[in-house]
Amino acid sequence: MQLQTKIPLQPAANPIDYDSQIMLVGSCFVENIGAKFEYYKFRNSVNPFGIFFHPEAIARFFEQVAEQREFKESDFEEVNGSFVSFDAHSKLSATSAKAAIEQLNTALADAHYQLQKATHIFITLGTAWGYRHKTQNKIVANCHKIPQREYKKELASVVDIEAAISRMLAAVANLNFNASVTLTVSPVRHIKDGFVENQRSKAHLIAATHALVERSDRAFYFPAYEIVMDELRDYRFYDRDLIHPNAIAVDYIWEAFESVYLSPQAKELKKQVEEIQRGLEHRPFNPNSDQHQQFLKKLQQKIARLQREIPHIQF
Repeated sequence: MQLQTKIPLQPAANPIDYDSQIMLVGSCFVENIGAKFEYYKFRNSVNPFGIFFHPEAIARFFEQVAEQREFKESDFEEVNGSFVSFDAHSKLSATSAKAAIEQLNTALADAHYQLQKATHIFITLGTAWGYRHKTQNKIVANCHKIPQREYKKELASVVDIEAAISRMLAAVANLNFNASVTLTVSPVRHIKDGFVENQRSKAHLIAATHALVERSDRAFYFPAYEIVMDELRDYRFYDRDLIHPNAIAVDYIWEAFESVYLSPQAKELKKQVEEIQRGLEHRPFNPNSDQHQQFLKKLQQKIARLQREIPHIQF
C-alpha cells in the first residue's frame, strides 16, 4: 500500500559539491539545513545577522551587505541595558553602542565576503506579517521585546513580497551574478498570529515566490513547506509545541533536499564524513584499552585521507 502522497523532486541543474560555497538566510528552515551542512563539513554561512522571518528584513539585509553599508551609532536603540538594531537579531546586541557597532560591522564584512564567494544561496521566508516601528516607519527584523504599542502590525501583500524578493535577487546579482538562488517557504506555522492569519501569510509568500521564480532564470524553489504539509501531515513529526518540525522531520526534509542539490560525488564524500563524525562521537567503555587506541588510529587515518582529498575540511 502507498501511505503517502509524494512530492516529485528533480535534481538541480547546478548541484552542490564540496567545493561549493553556501549561504543561507532567513527563518528556522535555513538554520536546520545549515546545521546539516555544518555536520557534513560543507562550506556554509548561516544568518550572519541572526534569524529573519519577513521578506522586507531579508531584502534590506542583502542590500546592506551588497553595498557594504556599515552600522553607525544612530542605527541602535538602547533596550533594557542592551544596544540593539532593528536590522538584526537580539543575539547581536551588546551592552555598549561601541561593542554593538563593532560586532555587527564584523558580521557585515564577513557576510559581504561570503556573498561574493557564494555559489549557492538559500533564502527562507517565514511570515508575511510584519511589525512596523512607528517612529522609524520600517518593518523590523526583530522586535527586541519592545512594547507592542510601539509597532503597527501589518500583512505584506503579494505585490510587496514579490518586490522584496526582486530586491534580494538584484542585490545578490550586483555582487555575485553567478550564484544560484533557491527560495523556500518555512513550514513552521506562526500560530501566534492566528490560524487563519497564518494561512493568509503563507499563501502570500507562496504566491509571490512562484510569481517571481516563473519569470527568473536564476531563482529556484524548493518545496520544504509542501513536504511538511503534505508528506508529513501527522503530529508525530512535530516537536512538543506542535508547531516546529521535530528531528525526524528535519532528517526527512534533509534527505529530500540532498536528493535535489547534492552531486553524486558529494553524496559519496558525505558518507565518509558521516562515518568519521560517528567515530568522533563514539564514547568507549575503556578509553585506555588497546582496542580503543587502534580504533583512534584508524579514525585518524580516515581523517587524513579525506583531508588530502578535501583540504578545507576540519574535524
